Amino acid sequence: MADHRDRILSREVTATQIPSGDKQTLFAGDKVFIHQVLGGSYTVQTSTGLFRLDGKDADAIGEQVADTAVKGDALADGSPDPEAVWAQLRQVFDPEIPVNIVDLGLVYTMDISKENDGGHKVDVAMTLTAPGCGMGPAIAEDAKGKILLVPGVANADVRITWEPPWNQSMISEEGKMKLGLI
Repeated sequence: MADHRDRILSREVTATQIPSGDKQTLFAGDKVFIHQVLGGSYTVQTSTGLFRLDGKDADAIGEQVADTAVKGDALADGSPDPEAVWAQLRQVFDPEIPVNIVDLGLVYTMDISKENDGGHKVDVAMTLTAPGCGMGPAIAEDAKGKILLVPGVANADVRITWEPPWNQSMISEEGKMKLGLI
């Protein structure tokens, strides 16, 4: 009997290979196994390896495409609500770790500034758990895409930095509990 996580792709999709971060086409008819569903994306395994599938492609594996609308409005001055930005960042996951990037301690700073045209930009400095992580650009792009959904955000930049180096002490108490570290 097949596991409820075994699926057959109903259409072609572009997925991100884990851990290299390379884009690869998965074809209709390919068999996948859903390992993890977090932050609206799917970590799936095929006969050729692990991949991250964006939530917009959930229908290809027989899942419901998630509503990406952000609850709330911009603040009275038109600027984005910082709490809404942090909430979006908590929807971003390294596909190999079941804890969001905020609770992992990967987000160092989040700043909101007003641009010359009156719009608002969000700048995020984040790191990764290891310098060789090929998923870095994909994780940063996921964060940027989620930030851009926040009302009042016109532009976003997510920059990966290695200073200070990340270590496990940066993980939140909630993150440590999820990882079984406490």
